[in-house]
Amino acid sequence: MGCRQIRRCYTAAIVCAPSAYGPPGVAMQGITVRVPGSTSNLGPGFDCLGVALRLHNSVTIIRGPSRQSSHPGIVSEAADRFFKQARCRAFSFSSSIVEQVPRSRGLGGSATVRLGILLALNRLSGDPLDRITLFQLCAELEGHPDNAAPASFGGFTVVQSSASNSVAQDKRGACCTVQRFNVAWRLYFVLLVPDLEIQTERARRILPSKISHIAAAENCANACALTAAFASHHYEKLRCTFTDHLHQPFRAKLIPFLPRVVSAAENAGALGAFLSGSGSTVAAVTLHAPKKIAAAMVRAASAPARTIITHADNRGAQIFSLRSSITDH
Repeated sequence: MGCRQIRRCYTAAIVCAPSAYGPPGVAMQGITVRVPGSTSNLGPGFDCLGVALRLHNSVTIIRGPSRQSSHPGIVSEAADRFFKQARCRAFSFSSSIVEQVPRSRGLGGSATVRLGILLALNRLSGDPLDRITLFQLCAELEGHPDNAAPASFGGFTVVQSSASNSVAQDKRGACCTVQRFNVAWRLYFVLLVPDLEIQTERARRILPSKISHIAAAENCANACALTAAFASHHYEKLRCTFTDHLHQPFRAKLIPFLPRVVSAAENAGALGAFLSGSGSTVAAVTLHAPKKIAAAMVRAASAPARTIITHADNRGAQIFSLRSSITDH
């Protein structure tokens, strides 16, 4: 029950343009951004609820000449969006990513990379954009804000307004209002991470265009009760709040073991369990016996999988300067 790290290195030039960067008198050569993965939706909170987890990817940007001609798409797309929004001259850089967040498992891995690139380039450019704007850029790149918010701000986050629909439809400048709350250390998150990968685009295509008023009303009630429990730290009241009618019943077609893993976690003492993001990870929340719950989830899955027991990350993305020096001006 642990975390594995994978290091991926990329070097490439975006545009070679010698521009000033950083505060006056300080020349920063490299930035590392440590970004938490996240579990989103939490059952009924489709595209609006999320929790940052103590499971991180680290993105390092080194400003300067590079040996290769192009970045991976996820890196170059984020860089292009940053330079366009910041209206500053692009510069060449190399990047590397140390991955602890499993890919394509509904744990916000793509959001960590996009946000890491945005925050690092912003710092190397002298911080022209504030943290809210950078979050909104990440949400636009993701197509939904529920992973971008906890990755940016940490804790339990609620994204309000029509941001989910607007961002998904690629409407630039959609207003995303975020509220965040600390999550107590006594709450455990038990993650069943199958070998099965699920692409978000595929998981969204399977969703119906309409649901009944009854289903929508129950989802609304559950999401409100869940939010109140997190905000008040009355975690015992999370029981029976994770039931969803918007996405989980339909995504179970892609993840057939989902219902029995959820039941196994709850029977073992979890406050509740749900599909993390678009899957394939199944997350359980508990105040007690996380190892017992993890073992029950593995048995119920009857599929190749590993478990991770962790807590919430209340700090969000953190920025570290690799090397700085005082220069004379």
